Amino acid sequence: MAIETEIKLQTTLEGLQALRQSTVVAKLQKDTAWQTKQLNNQYFDTPDCRLAHSAVALRIRQDGQQLIQTLKTRGQSVAGLAARNEWEWPLTSEQLDLTRLDDSCWPIELNDLDKTQLQPIFRTDFSRELLELAFDYEGQPVVIELALDQGQVTTAQGSEAICEVELELRQGPAVALLIVAQQLAAEVVLLPFDVSKAERGYRLLGAEHYALRLAKLQLTQEQNLDQTIAACSGYLLGNSQRLAEHYRFTGQWKLFEQWLQQVAHLKAFLSSLGLAAPRKTTAHLRQQLESFIAQWQSQNQAGTQQQSVREQVAASFNEWLQQPAWGQFVLAMALWIEQLAWQVGRNAKGQRQGQALLVNWLSHFLQDELQALSVTDYLREPQRINEQQPRLARILVWLELAREQLPLAEIDQLLGSLRAIYSLSQTTEQWPSAEAAVASDELEQVVMTPAAQLIERLIELRRLSAWKQLVK
Repeated sequence: MAIETEIKLQTTLEGLQALRQSTVVAKLQKDTAWQTKQLNNQYFDTPDCRLAHSAVALRIRQDGQQLIQTLKTRGQSVAGLAARNEWEWPLTSEQLDLTRLDDSCWPIELNDLDKTQLQPIFRTDFSRELLELAFDYEGQPVVIELALDQGQVTTAQGSEAICEVELELRQGPAVALLIVAQQLAAEVVLLPFDVSKAERGYRLLGAEHYALRLAKLQLTQEQNLDQTIAACSGYLLGNSQRLAEHYRFTGQWKLFEQWLQQVAHLKAFLSSLGLAAPRKTTAHLRQQLESFIAQWQSQNQAGTQQQSVREQVAASFNEWLQQPAWGQFVLAMALWIEQLAWQVGRNAKGQRQGQALLVNWLSHFLQDELQALSVTDYLREPQRINEQQPRLARILVWLELAREQLPLAEIDQLLGSLRAIYSLSQTTEQWPSAEAAVASDELEQVVMTPAAQLIERLIELRRLSAWKQLVK
């Protein structure tokens, strides 16, 4: 078994041509000439796609005169940088060697599968141009294989063009892949892309054979804040990237809403870290996130009301992904995570915060933020609650991510109340005045005004055990 570490990037035919003439490639290339080969791949699965549902890919690849059987399992991926388990076996014919699929590699959840049911299901055939890049990174030799892939994914239901760049690590630290990818993305529009060619085949087969898999966040009370920052930022970035790509493919409106929410969560998260991540270390990322939110928020609001707007947004979003901004941001954020860049230049107090246990830091953070919320002020002047949107966003993102680490009663109710208050805070410009409501002579309308709903939610908030424990 080998562990394959690579980063996959989507581009265009023009992008591939530009990379052949790239100054970055010319500077780093180890060999003077590109090598070209044709790779023809037949993928196998059961009729009901059991392998796909277990995130397993099985193929036979023809590489010149060689036939190679490969089994891959899905690993962790952020910004297209992926580490996967991979097994390969040479073959003498185009028939699967089922004896190789034993307990040493075969996933436990597929033990009941009758392997004789495995059959050809789709193909990926493409031309690959290869070049080795070599350089030193902080005294370590790095060797990276650059591959330019152009071809087709073909299924019985349809086909899709392949136009991809892969950077595979041969020697050195994984961060080197992100550094090279970022340098290339400064010259050519490249979009980090963690949907494998196999997944693209299944996606073409239909929704019953492919489901969007978002990452799962696993935190423990033993983690310190620095470890939590890396885990949470990678989780939010990875999910926003996958949502963007799947929305581009399907045009499903809920995916756009979820993507925009993840972007907003990421901005709030970076804004919440205090001295553990000095603001100068996150400023460039927060500014880009703010620009994305400003660009798409009004369209999100309009699309909630009108189907025609949703269709326009889908087309605009697809065009936007073909511009450099999103791809460059994803790579910059991934590099920030990989290099632990928030730790650079922080003071002694910031160092102590970074090393603090998550549960201790989070309790103090929520206590400070909830006390500063000044609920009593907004009971008297509910219209002003919009002032608290940034604070509410910071509180909410941590409750969304890490509330299970807090030993507090009614913590889910606390999250629900704060969600409702945040939602109301975003609508204050549309609130009718109390005078207008009274003038309408509709008592029920007066009772149910947004201001009245907010007051009710604030009173409910103060009665919760979790609130009382945090705001002592």
